[in-house]
Amino acid sequence: MRKITIIGAGSMSEALISGMIANQFIETKSLWVTNRSNRSRLATLQQKYQVSTSYDIEELLNGADMVILAIKPKDAGAAMENIKSHLSKKTLLVSVLAGISIQTLEELSNSHLAIVRAMPNTSATIGKSATALANNNNSTKEQIELVDKMFKTIGLTRFIEEEHLDAVTGLSGSGPAYFYYLVEAMEKSAIEIGLDPKLAKELIIQTLLGTAEMLNVSQKPSHQLRREVTSPGGTTEAGIRILEQHQVQEAFIQCIIQATNQSKKLGSALKNKLTSTL
Repeated sequence: MRKITIIGAGSMSEALISGMIANQFIETKSLWVTNRSNRSRLATLQQKYQVSTSYDIEELLNGADMVILAIKPKDAGAAMENIKSHLSKKTLLVSVLAGISIQTLEELSNSHLAIVRAMPNTSATIGKSATALANNNNSTKEQIELVDKMFKTIGLTRFIEEEHLDAVTGLSGSGPAYFYYLVEAMEKSAIEIGLDPKLAKELIIQTLLGTAEMLNVSQKPSHQLRREVTSPGGTTEAGIRILEQHQVQEAFIQCIIQATNQSKKLGSALKNKLTSTL
């Protein structure tokens, strides 16, 4: 790997920078970062990670093996217009832009680029992302392996068909927020039953960690694990009964379906907006 350029300098960009450097994926001097105009942000990243920064497109993209788009989806059109003439057939374009399809990126670039779409989540900032990846037919085996290795520096990776990325967005892309929402409820209940908030938070976090690890190491499905800790007439059964009365499981199902549908809707709107002037 000779050179990677990241367009965008937000939290996801920093997560990738941190992961790549911590895992010695690339030398810091070969990792280039830019943004639209926030010079102080670039200076912060340069000082913190010793990466290279620039606003010169030629300097940024000349010889780049991989270019990562990590900007707001609405800015994709302007960004592609700015960089497309500097991209070659040897360049791998990686997009972490929610809702922007590979086809749209191909149309915006007006060329046959190798493209990979990625859907990480916010846990990338601590190296625990669940990242789904999809590639087009122009991507070589070596490029696919390279981008997989790169995203592994911030967590788990899985390649899927692009048509399923909206579902991944609704499930694991938005997933951390669902668990934070659940923890909010547990913290509020702790106050109601008289527990110290600090103690309650520690207990909740450890319970989540233990449950996640049990799901990870056990061969049993989640519904069986739940039943095994739900004794007839016991405390857990009493709690589960309330969840069932309020149709909490169905609400979560509808939550993820709605998020998936919203991802499709936003993607369609973005495509229409971005390609209307082509």
